[in-house]
Amino acid sequence: MSIRTYKLISIFLILLGIFLGCFVYPEAPNKGIDFLNQKFGLKIPHIVSRPFQLGLDLKGGVELLYSADLSKIEKENWSEAMDGLKEVIENRINIFGVREAEIVSIATKDGYRLSVKIPGIKDPEAAIKEIGKTPYLEFKEERTKEEREKIIKEHIKDVPEDLNVEMLCFDRNFILGFISQFKKDPCYKSTKLTGRFLKRAQLAFDQNTQEPIVTLEFNKEGSKIFEDLTQKNVGKILAIYIDNILISAPRVQEKISGGRARITGRFTVKEARDLANNLNAGALPVPIQLISQKTVGATLGMISLEKSLKAGIIGFLAVILFLIIFYKLPGLLASLALCIYVVIILFLFKMIPVTLTLAGIGGFILSVGMAVDANILIFARMKEERKQGKMFVEVVKDGFSRAWPSIRDSNLTTLLVALILFVIGSSFVKGFATTLSIGILTSMFSAIFVTRSFLLSFANTKLEKLKRIW
Repeated sequence: MSIRTYKLISIFLILLGIFLGCFVYPEAPNKGIDFLNQKFGLKIPHIVSRPFQLGLDLKGGVELLYSADLSKIEKENWSEAMDGLKEVIENRINIFGVREAEIVSIATKDGYRLSVKIPGIKDPEAAIKEIGKTPYLEFKEERTKEEREKIIKEHIKDVPEDLNVEMLCFDRNFILGFISQFKKDPCYKSTKLTGRFLKRAQLAFDQNTQEPIVTLEFNKEGSKIFEDLTQKNVGKILAIYIDNILISAPRVQEKISGGRARITGRFTVKEARDLANNLNAGALPVPIQLISQKTVGATLGMISLEKSLKAGIIGFLAVILFLIIFYKLPGLLASLALCIYVVIILFLFKMIPVTLTLAGIGGFILSVGMAVDANILIFARMKEERKQGKMFVEVVKDGFSRAWPSIRDSNLTTLLVALILFVIGSSFVKGFATTLSIGILTSMFSAIFVTRSFLLSFANTKLEKLKRIW
């Protein structure tokens, strides 16, 4: 690219930084807009104000306490079931791992409870809605004729002699209505196959008829249970219940291996999609019941946030002062690039949005240090190239190209660690890993592209020849 192009890019980057800065902190430009509107009778609209999302440790939120029914699970599998339950609930709440929900399983004498803390929500009903439905999904097989008749006789005193129990169990209205009066389901009995083993359900279309169907995929353990169930119930119904309410009653056509199945029927697209959504929503390892809900205050609060921000600003100014003192004009340009970097990061935090906790802010500050480190490596290489008597353009280009391998390797190793933390870490650790990753990627752009453009825009100018400022 020509020097003129680099100058245009530099102007564009500065304007971009100003524009994004107005979005990040709209209060200042909005005051200017108010002044212009009052002074000249204009109707310039305000810049939309979108606040940062703060985590539970800074803003407070809602705590929900659930009890988990582990009665149908072997005691040695309780811990595994609770881990699965935590994962399902966390997936419903967290977005990109940055919603910072705190989900903790609590062992009790009778089993387990689940504490769910969601930041920034002060209305318990809104919090429950945020989690979504918490139904219990299970697959039931047909009872024998004798079992059905016995259960019905236990609940109905005068059973008509001509009562066809078999036909009643195929009557959806009977199952959805009258069956609710029974302590036991007279038609179907529970199996080992529950939402714990369902990986996903999806809307699909039959390749031959193009009719909507629902596909099911089970995990490894569920695949074996499903295979045994279908082998045992060929020609019979395998009913699907959510919270003891029948949602589908497909008939098993053959033994199904491999953990993949499909539910066919005269579905509309909406019916098939709703069924898939219900199956996914009901894929909880164990049934849970909400037993308490309360609003919790911030554990650190706005005072701690203000102190943290104040410390961050002081540190940022100290870094800029260091760059200018030791690296003169390149340090000043790097500081300008660093300001643009910070604005871009804060803009991304608002747009994603990222829920900020102290851990997340720590990841962001660490990425600032990585950005400064990259600039220092570049400037050190530039000094070495300048000692060899090279032209200014060659000094800049060679300095960047020879510093790049070190910058690349150091940032990639940090990104790898952040990825590991994101995959295996808890919510708070994921938040730290997310802000760190976004910061590192943006810092590489800032150091390699923004700083380089600023430096090359001074090529072929009078300032280029003033060695004291370089």
